Amino acid sequence: MIYFQHRVEGFPEPLVDFKYVGVLVFLVGVVGNFYHHYLLSKLRDGNDKGYKIPRGGLFDLVICPHYLFEILIFIGFSFISQTLFSYLCAVGSTMYLLARSCAIINWYLSKFKVFPRNVKALIPYVV
Repeated sequence: MIYFQHRVEGFPEPLVDFKYVGVLVFLVGVVGNFYHHYLLSKLRDGNDKGYKIPRGGLFDLVICPHYLFEILIFIGFSFISQTLFSYLCAVGSTMYLLARSCAIINWYLSKFKVFPRNVKALIPYVV
């Protein structure tokens, strides 16, 4: 992305400036991603080797909220840089993380007999 940002230097600026929106979306993504990774790190005690269903934060709605916030990070990047390549990176990352979260929820369904049915893979109430 840095290479393409350098290549478009000197081109006309976009008609609508999304840089400030991008910074806000990026910061929300970083904070949300950090918080949910923190919750995951506290899931097991020192000697606990078993699997658990994560709780707290957005884990009550989606099984991979850290992926959701990572997607927001990529969307924030793309709004800040405003290049076609960054938008394509955001779309590609979204598709990859969506597929991973669907695989993860299928794994949870296979490992746990009691799994909340209202919990979605990536997007609350949708997927």
